[in-house]
Amino acid sequence: MSHGIEIEFKNMLSKTKYDELLTAFDIQEEEVVRQENHYFDTADFQLKAIESGLRIRILPNKIECTLKEKSSDHTHIETTDLLTEEQVQHILQGGQWTAPTVVARLQERGIATEQLALFGTLATERAEIPYEGGLLVLDHSFYLQQDDYEVEYEATDEIVGRTIFQQFLTHYNIPIAHADKKIARFAAALQREERNDGY
Repeated sequence: MSHGIEIEFKNMLSKTKYDELLTAFDIQEEEVVRQENHYFDTADFQLKAIESGLRIRILPNKIECTLKEKSSDHTHIETTDLLTEEQVQHILQGGQWTAPTVVARLQERGIATEQLALFGTLATERAEIPYEGGLLVLDHSFYLQQDDYEVEYEATDEIVGRTIFQQFLTHYNIPIAHADKKIARFAAALQREERNDGY
């Protein structure tokens, strides 16, 4: 359905800083939107190997299937199709993928949808705030009996966006804390859980 470029900067937050930012930007409870992300890869993690991620995101008013491919440290190429609830249930139950643009791109990368499997679900409570010509995003995510907090800044220019984000972190006294993609944080937590189960 669509191809786009996403330029974003991320930083992990403490719960205290997250709460401070909600207050600073006067975010009301009804402005926080819950979304559910279902993550997919092959058994041998072919998508991870090419620094890509595949998810189905369920939002209150739409469902998106997105393939994200890394093109630089802060830039990703996104390929997205809209799905119906019926299509999502079919995919989650191991049925055929009905996301034509995403499937075509996967095929170009040599990845067959028959090999894809759901390896986890992560829920996020998200607040979005227009900020300095871009979009500021505050996320509280829940997965595998744990949760975390992060701030993202989505920009239209990588150089300008980096400057604005660095100034934002300084202004609000936010310690620099590297933030992996949610799919990577989920995968790392899953590996830790599997190791612990092995003892």
